[in-house]
Amino acid sequence: MSWELSEFGRGLCSGSGIGELMDDLGHALAQGGGRVLMLGGGQPAHIPEMDALWRKRMEEISAQPGALEHLLGNYEPPVGNMAFREAIAGLFHRQFGWAIGPEHVGITMGGQTAFFLLFNSLAGRFADGRRKKILLPLVPEYIGYANQSVGGDLFRAVKPRIEETGPHRFKYRVDFEALEVSEDIAAICVSRPTNPTGNVLTDNEVAKLAALAESHNIPLIIDNAYGAPFPNVIFTEATPVWNENIILTLSLSKLGLPGTRTGIVIAREEMIRRISSMTSIVGLSNTNTGQAIMQPLVESGEVLRLSKEVVKPYYQEKSLQALGWVREFFDDVLPYRVHVSEGALFLWMWFEDLPITARELYVRLKARDVLVVPGHYFFFGLEDEDWRHRQECIRVTFTMPEEVVRKGFQIIAEEVARAYAAEA
Repeated sequence: MSWELSEFGRGLCSGSGIGELMDDLGHALAQGGGRVLMLGGGQPAHIPEMDALWRKRMEEISAQPGALEHLLGNYEPPVGNMAFREAIAGLFHRQFGWAIGPEHVGITMGGQTAFFLLFNSLAGRFADGRRKKILLPLVPEYIGYANQSVGGDLFRAVKPRIEETGPHRFKYRVDFEALEVSEDIAAICVSRPTNPTGNVLTDNEVAKLAALAESHNIPLIIDNAYGAPFPNVIFTEATPVWNENIILTLSLSKLGLPGTRTGIVIAREEMIRRISSMTSIVGLSNTNTGQAIMQPLVESGEVLRLSKEVVKPYYQEKSLQALGWVREFFDDVLPYRVHVSEGALFLWMWFEDLPITARELYVRLKARDVLVVPGHYFFFGLEDEDWRHRQECIRVTFTMPEEVVRKGFQIIAEEVARAYAAEA
């Protein structure tokens, strides 16, 4: 007989898309890759120059008297190391002129934890019985948000406009005409670049969303896990933006430090105090390693050079390479479209009128040792659950070694072709 679960327990203990993704990723990486072609997760690549830098920084920390002992043996304040928070605030003040200090910066145990704390403190069920939701103005949106509610539905989403931008290419746009901020909306949230599609909201779109949020006295949350100025996995123009009505989150993961679980929140002081309080309750304090490794690189501004000259070009070349293999295996063979690749680590593929569901395609590919993510997971919060487009898309990462990505796209093309042929 199993123990009864609370509403909180049912929400978090019953499986999820992000859980399935991370389980696939973890098992594949734990086995050393082997024959599995891991094209599903958000695992950043091991960029040689960045890996060498992390080793150097660990050696420097080990050589400095007391530094390693502090990193491993001391609790930091729940809101993060003061010197690191000062470094982050100083960087953004110098680079963009933002009027921020360390009191506007909070550290969390990864970006995923930051959103769990933000979403559940701003939305959900209130003491007077009201319920509020997070508005997603553009889906598909990050799979990791979907199951973060401690009780009840947490999201309301708006279908995108689909713009065909060229042969086999398309782009999602915010449908501002359909975007309505009702009284039960607690915040607006976007990722930029968008995970899973690589879409980058324009400066004008962000400005309109920020103005809309401010007019309703709610925050605009911008997930900057892949964005500028670091890690800067962004292939088009996009200006970082912040004011006291915006909550901006960043991460060290896509710089190459996912194992340090270090998230960064920039927000008004009251929100940072709330994050500090929540962190002390759920985890006592944050991990020290990422903050210790990055502090001098942030203080000197070296993180900006690395992001611009190392990280961005590496992933941009990976994106172009992957698009080349898509053309090789899909063009003139299959009815497909791929979202314009403006950033992040993925290609988002749309197979219009696919005879099988994205989930079934995932199962068939997994049987051939190719792991992708079926697209339906990314369309949460929509009232129109029957929208067929949700079942016609997959997310494919291009961060793995060249031979893995190329072979993976070849097998994807074969399985998609087989599905269309069976229906013909």
